[in-house]
Amino acid sequence: MDKILLLKIDNLIQGNVVKRPSKLIKSPYVADINKENNETILGHCPSLGCCGLADNGTTILMALSCPKKTPKDKEKLKCSYTVYLSIYEEKNEKIIIGIHPKLGEKLVHSAIKNNCLSSLKDVKELKAETKVFIENHVDSRFDFSGIDCNGKKFILEVKSVPLADYEDITSKERKNKNYDDRLYNSKIAYFPDGYRKKKTDTISPRALKHIRELTYLKQTQDIRTIMCYIIQRTDVSSFQPSFIDDTYREAFFSAVNAGVEIITMVVSWNESGEAYFIMDNLPINF
Repeated sequence: MDKILLLKIDNLIQGNVVKRPSKLIKSPYVADINKENNETILGHCPSLGCCGLADNGTTILMALSCPKKTPKDKEKLKCSYTVYLSIYEEKNEKIIIGIHPKLGEKLVHSAIKNNCLSSLKDVKELKAETKVFIENHVDSRFDFSGIDCNGKKFILEVKSVPLADYEDITSKERKNKNYDDRLYNSKIAYFPDGYRKKKTDTISPRALKHIRELTYLKQTQDIRTIMCYIIQRTDVSSFQPSFIDDTYREAFFSAVNAGVEIITMVVSWNESGEAYFIMDNLPINF
């Protein structure tokens, strides 16, 4: 069966991140990037906390920015390019990883429209960015809502999963490990990961809020609630809520036990900027 094209980013060019934050604009969302002709430009890097995938020394793929006339972030005015993909090489294999936060929503929207998701075939209605408010319980804008083929309402939230490794442990713990005997495509995709002030803090309060609210909606209403984790890399063999964040991990399993549906969608990117659907059922480690 032919792979289904979900998204195409036009006119991508390769670059190397020299310094992030930039020498000129001290924002973590701006990087000095060398183009292939050695010209240095300013690139907008929205993938904050991407754990090395768009930091100094990495190779990325970017496209000319098309900012709004009055962008909210002043630094966007000065960034000529936007970073979308990271090129990761290991064990003689090259993996293209989607790291722009907004790519996940676009890919899931396309997957639904193309009937790729086995649990959301032939949806009757689909709406983006749905606000839900229930006093003291739910106050969020979810990525999608709609009516499924059986006439049942659903709410779906998307979380992008750019990170994967052979073990779900901290980078500090991983430094002294050797994985030479592991296949490059046997990694665990995990969520969440990123900076936090204290080890006991949750990594992403927003992600935690969303999964807890989906759990509440499932428990109190006749509605399907769905969490879609989109893994934009192909060197993975399973997914799990990260051991690094006990609070989110507990909320994940509470959601599953309450009946929140989990989709683990894998997408394959290439250097031409094409994203193809691979699967929507990457095994979950319980």
